[in-house]
Parts: sequence; C-alpha cells; structure tokens
Amino acid sequence: MKKLLTISAVASALALMAACTPQQSDEVTEIEEVATVLEDAVTAEQAITPTLTLLWETADTLITNESVLYDEGTGTIYVSNIEGSSRDKDGEGSISIIDKEGNIVSQEWLTGLNAPKGMGIDSGKLYVTDIDQLVEIDIALASITNSYPIEGAQFLNDVDTHDGKVYFSDMATGKVYKLESGEVAMISEGNDSINGLATAPDGTLYGLDASGMKYWNADGSTTVVNANVSGGDGLVILGDGNFIASRWQGEIWFATANGQTLMLDTKEIESNTADIGFIPGENIVLVPTFFKNKVAAYKLEY
Repeated sequence: MKKLLTISAVASALALMAACTPQQSDEVTEIEEVATVLEDAVTAEQAITPTLTLLWETADTLITNESVLYDEGTGTIYVSNIEGSSRDKDGEGSISIIDKEGNIVSQEWLTGLNAPKGMGIDSGKLYVTDIDQLVEIDIALASITNSYPIEGAQFLNDVDTHDGKVYFSDMATGKVYKLESGEVAMISEGNDSINGLATAPDGTLYGLDASGMKYWNADGSTTVVNANVSGGDGLVILGDGNFIASRWQGEIWFATANGQTLMLDTKEIESNTADIGFIPGENIVLVPTFFKNKVAAYKLEY
C-alpha cells in the first residue's frame, strides 16, 4: 500500500513548525501536533494500487475451461471444461481437479456433461450449470445424483451458494434462480446479461450484469454499487467494500463503490478471463483462460 503526502499538508506542517521557537514553553506540544498532522495527512491520502502477479499456469489440456472453484473445506480446485460448444448438448463437457501448484490431479474427474459453466458447493454437493439445467454432483462419489431442468432456460451461467441456498443465473433470459430444499424458484428477472453471482457473509446476493456490479435488496429490487464494471463474468467479494470482477474478454478489475482499477488485461494475447476463483487465505486469483485451455494463478496485492 503506497502512501502519498500532498503539498498542502506539507505546507501546513511547516507553518506549525515555523511558529515554534526555543522560547515557547509549549514547543514540544506543538511539534507533537505537527507529527499528528503529518500522520493524519498520509493516512487520509493513501493510494491503493492493487496488482496481480502471475504465479503459475496449468498445462493446456483443460479444454475451453470456463469456471474455477476453490473448496475451502478440502483445498480442492475444480475446473469446468465446456470442450465442445457452449450451447450444444453434446455430452463432451467435464470437470477436472487441479492443485494449488498448478498440477492437474484428475483430468476427467467427472465426464458426460454438455457445457458446464458456473459451480458452487453446498453440503458435500457440487452444483454446476449446464445450459438449461442445474446439475448436482455428489463429491465423495464423483457422480451425478440429481439434475434440475429449468423451463425456458437458455444459457445458465454462474452459481454461488450460501447457507443451504444455491443461486444461479441465466445470462440469456436475464433471470436469477434459487434452489432451496430441493425446490427451484425464479427470484429476479429483467437483469440484462446477468452473469457473475456472489453472496456476502450476511447473505446479501451480488451480481454482475450490463448495469454494473449490484446487489439485491430484501424487497427484490437492486442497487448498483459500481456502474463502470459492467458486463462482468466472475465476481469475488473480498470484504470491507472491496471486490474483484472479471470480464470474459480478458480483463480483471479491483472494484469498490468509489472506483475501479484494471489489474489485468490479456486481450492482446487473446487470453480470456472467465469465471474466476479465489483462495482467500493466500489471496490467489484463479483464472480460467477459456480458449487458451489452461488455468492461470495470480497473487493479489492490495
């Protein structure tokens, strides 16, 4: 974190110092006040410059990888691979497992999906969107145990879970759904190109769509937090009002309600940045590169 001091703050401090003379009995007090002014000025004008530094990349065998998910409970990293078309029911999609050093532990941990995208974990189950259905996978058995067809769905995309609830979006229809206690309900519509979803510890649901980064209020309405980070893909809530948002085209942003910083731009090398994952204890951002067929890991400093 870089600290900056303005000229005005320095001038104010120097003025106070000039007023101090050896004859003044309160000289020490005034010097202490100068120090306080300087310290407060520096603190008030801290300039945060978040950065991403490449740590590793996997082999390029994760064909059309769209999403990466880190399981905090086990340390497992799941990767969804579309492999074929993102809209075709061709049975070519799969889920792979990689480790925190970038090694592919299991290339075909689960196969037979169509175009798997977003993922979320709840109660030992991995939930994956697959075009027009939400698929439930028993992690211990590495097998599909249930599926939830969504009537009218066209392009189910991101997933997030919280306290027994599974939220997932349909980018094409602008709808957000919730699976709870085995029942699916549509909870929001009219969200233009809705994709990335993330839930805060208090259960507040955040999302990325054409309007920007927003959250849902208790009455179902939405409040836009940052209108500049629009058309996003993956969303990570860091806490304290800080977020990471990716755009599929090849951008990763550090975002707050007050602004945003572009940390990574890989458009020139045609490397996408799809539904990112995050290892919170180590501040590592996991980036699925889609057509580059590999996952890249970056160290986040902010």
